[in-house]
Amino acid sequence: MIDPRFLVLIPARMAATRLPGKPLADIAGLPMIVHVLRRAEAAAIGRVAVATDTPEIASVVAAHGGEAVMTRPDHPSGSDRIHEAMQKLDPEGKAEIVVNLQGDFPTITIDNIREVLPPLQDPAVDIATLASQIHTEEEDLAPSVVKAIGTSLGGRRMRALYFTRATAPYGDGPRYHHIGLYAYRRAALERYVSLPPSPLELQEKLEQLRALEAGMRIDFTIVDTVPRGVDTPADLETARSILSKS
Repeated sequence: MIDPRFLVLIPARMAATRLPGKPLADIAGLPMIVHVLRRAEAAAIGRVAVATDTPEIASVVAAHGGEAVMTRPDHPSGSDRIHEAMQKLDPEGKAEIVVNLQGDFPTITIDNIREVLPPLQDPAVDIATLASQIHTEEEDLAPSVVKAIGTSLGGRRMRALYFTRATAPYGDGPRYHHIGLYAYRRAALERYVSLPPSPLELQEKLEQLRALEAGMRIDFTIVDTVPRGVDTPADLETARSILSKS
């Protein structure tokens, strides 16, 4: 039985700058978006749907037994796209938690998807996400690797203080690679998409800073692995190599 309190939405569009058409790229015999869909379904959190502006993506999802919802093509972000999808799929407001799972995470684990939820057991938390400890200098220095800076709440949970593309915090000690999987309280998602882009969001080019600048609370769980996002042809070949062996 699907829990109506949870809605897992996967935004997907064809117009990616560095790898156009990537949701339908073949990986080990299946389109990438289907790999993500299968993992979201296997996590068994709640209803799963792909939110897209492309009929071809919707047709592929339906052909593989999944649910797709058509959204406007002019959304500035995946968060805006899943907000429209939430309104269409759940107009009665039964869904209390909305998970935003990126459609270019074909290697994400079922455990990772589930691990995003526990921080929302605390009513003070608006948004939950994930991070993993950085172990290489390459990750440490790369602006493409977003660092999550937080204060420990014990165990594997931290309260986010900032997110940055810089190598931070300074000095000795762990640094954490942010993983762009989010779980929103419904009210938090509605508030977030109503806010204008914030100054630090625009400077760092990181949407989650809009929430922090507005005083919203983000907590993150430390996990052991980072799913490989697919943004370039090289990333696609890496994903093909990984999934061809699984």
